[in-house]
Amino acid sequence: MLPRTVPARILHTNTNFGYPSVGIGFAAVEAFAEAGANVALWYNTNKSAVEKAEQVSKTYGVICKAYQVKITDEACVKEAIDTAVRDLNGRLDIFVANAGIPWLHGPIIDADTPLYHNILDINMHSVFYAAKVAGNYFRRQQAEETAVDGKKLENFNRGSFIITTSIAGVTTLIPAAMTPYSMAKAALIQMAKTLAVEWAPFARVNAISPAYISTDMTGQVPESLRTTWSGLTPMG
Repeated sequence: MLPRTVPARILHTNTNFGYPSVGIGFAAVEAFAEAGANVALWYNTNKSAVEKAEQVSKTYGVICKAYQVKITDEACVKEAIDTAVRDLNGRLDIFVANAGIPWLHGPIIDADTPLYHNILDINMHSVFYAAKVAGNYFRRQQAEETAVDGKKLENFNRGSFIITTSIAGVTTLIPAAMTPYSMAKAALIQMAKTLAVEWAPFARVNAISPAYISTDMTGQVPESLRTTWSGLTPMG
């Protein structure tokens, strides 16, 4: 956790697709707000994110705003980032790409192809769209040392782009049939490695690969599968 004395910075985070008030994404919002960051969080359809953002502002004394964003549309992603940067002091320091949905359709030989395209659009392509925009902000800020209004940037060294992936991108989840989900997460891990080299002069890029965490998203998983997962976990 950063100390509270750290100057306020801008964080963009895609909360879990459809679950803005719980889970990893909102935990990131609260953690950065507690450290003094101004935060923009995105949601799909669950408008409780607006109330959650207001509560974060009151609790931590920072600016926190919620934006409804269609993350599968590149133009919408750019507009959302540009709008939030203007709303929150004209700078972008950190972007957490965290949106995602699970694959709940079983083996791919029994699944409809549009479902496959949908999970790649949400879990992978949306991160590509966000990276293009965020990377341009980081590069310009590093080169010009100014916010969008032309004012001198303070306390900016380089940007930080953080991608939430999954252990599913590293190993096979047993016994779940989650091939499209695993494909997307594995691609994001390699994306982070490659971008870290491409962006070395002006930004850090990191991937975080969580294991099973109790959230609304994992709550969709059948109880029988959750029991199997628990049995494969050394400490249950």
